Amino acid sequence: MRKETIDIVTLGCSKNLVDTERLMFRLEASGYKCEHNPASPKGEVAVINTCGFIGDAKEESINTILAFAQRKNSGLRKLYVMGCLSERYRDELKKEIPEVDAWFGKFDYDGLLNLLPRKTQALPASECYRRKLTTPRHYAYLKISEGCNRMCSYCAIPLITKRHVSRPMEEIEAEVRWMAENGVKEINVIAQDLSSYGTDLYHAHKLPELVERMAAVKGIGWIRLHYAYPTDFPDGLLDVMARNSNVCKYLDIALQHCTDNMLAKMRRHITRDEQDRLIRRIREKVPGICLRTTLMVGHPGETEEDFEELLRWVREMRFERMGAFTYSEEDGTYAQLHYKDDIPQQVKEERLARLMAVQEEISYEMMQAKAGTQARVIIDSEEPEYYIGRTEHDSPEVDCEVLVKKDPAKPKCSIGEFYDVTITRAEAFDLYAEL
Repeated sequence: MRKETIDIVTLGCSKNLVDTERLMFRLEASGYKCEHNPASPKGEVAVINTCGFIGDAKEESINTILAFAQRKNSGLRKLYVMGCLSERYRDELKKEIPEVDAWFGKFDYDGLLNLLPRKTQALPASECYRRKLTTPRHYAYLKISEGCNRMCSYCAIPLITKRHVSRPMEEIEAEVRWMAENGVKEINVIAQDLSSYGTDLYHAHKLPELVERMAAVKGIGWIRLHYAYPTDFPDGLLDVMARNSNVCKYLDIALQHCTDNMLAKMRRHITRDEQDRLIRRIREKVPGICLRTTLMVGHPGETEEDFEELLRWVREMRFERMGAFTYSEEDGTYAQLHYKDDIPQQVKEERLARLMAVQEEISYEMMQAKAGTQARVIIDSEEPEYYIGRTEHDSPEVDCEVLVKKDPAKPKCSIGEFYDVTITRAEAFDLYAEL
């Protein structure tokens, strides 16, 4: 029997990608052929997993849906939409884009699967983690919880994903062992709020214990942690990071701003002093750690004084990795309901450019200091002159790369393996090295 092809497009973050991978596993187990993010979509059925986090992400999702809708007259029989945008704006979207055959929420895999001719069986609870990995074989993402209770002023995530729900530790451990058995060596742990892991299920902060148990799984070379929250941060995690060599000295912790004025307006539940003490504590307990953070400019109420203080603070803190974005008003958020979006977009963009220029200077100085040092890298891909790798301080697709020069006199590198290299030179966001 010919396998019917289903094109699946994933938009947004790695958490969405995990949802797609779970769906693909169920589809392929039922005899479908899945093409993920195809360059030239040709399937009879298409599924678009949307993002609805900020304005640009919504626009990208809508444009992707419309592009597939145009194929309804040239080979595409069914078009289904799922994910964050669909979860939040389903009723409005139904009216605006009638070419879509059905809309599904973020977690409604079964609803989508039940519409297809070849019915799929629900996975047993003990195997609910199984999925079709779309990342290179040597690394994968691991989602340990869903949702968020923080209710920051600007953020629509709690409105989409609802309250924080942790996965059981035993289930996560089983998934980590399954990954290791399938060749995964690097696990990137993700959640909307890592810091709250376990507080709902076990009534205690369980992230330190979970990471300790994951680190004990044979075959896992790196465990990297993404999206911690500074308020109620589980300090025990720092001891776990310090004593386990396969837990990367890397922490992605979104801080958003630094002045008490803005932290209060953003409803971050933390003060400047508390935030600064946390940063110092992290660096003291885990020497050599790479801190990655995200900052926001242009939130309602951000004065020029607030922004200038933010620039001074970034120069003082010298974050190893930093991203930033401008505030955009999101429906139903506290900021949209209680504040006026009173900062012109041009001012927001100018502040963003100035902030990132400061960070580029810092990154350049820090990267230059690495010249002549040694590092351990994992190789992701190969180009004609270089192998492309990353250090433990670099998450896939968002952080720096290490370009390892090919040398006929030295052994070839294999994709997905670890190697020791010497850094020969540095740019602002990339390193060059030799075996």
